Amino acid sequence: MGRGKFWPHVRPLIWDKAIQMFMEEQMRTMGEDWKATTPERKELRESGLFQEAKVLVLRELYRASKGLQTIGEEEQEHGFV
Repeated sequence: MGRGKFWPHVRPLIWDKAIQMFMEEQMRTMGEDWKATTPERKELRESGLFQEAKVLVLRELYRASKGLQTIGEEEQEHGFV
């Protein structure tokens, strides 16, 4: 049974995005007490960050495949950033 081409490429992107979101949340909520600690995968799944990151990454990949602007580009264009 061969490995697919899509998920082996996408899974690391999802984990990276979930870790990024975790770090941003920690910096925002902990202020000066923040220490850069990498979360465990279990923690990312339990907090819902993995699922949220999955949705964001898949949405960005879909937009890129259709030649659409990224969400960040669209927000800048409309002045949401």
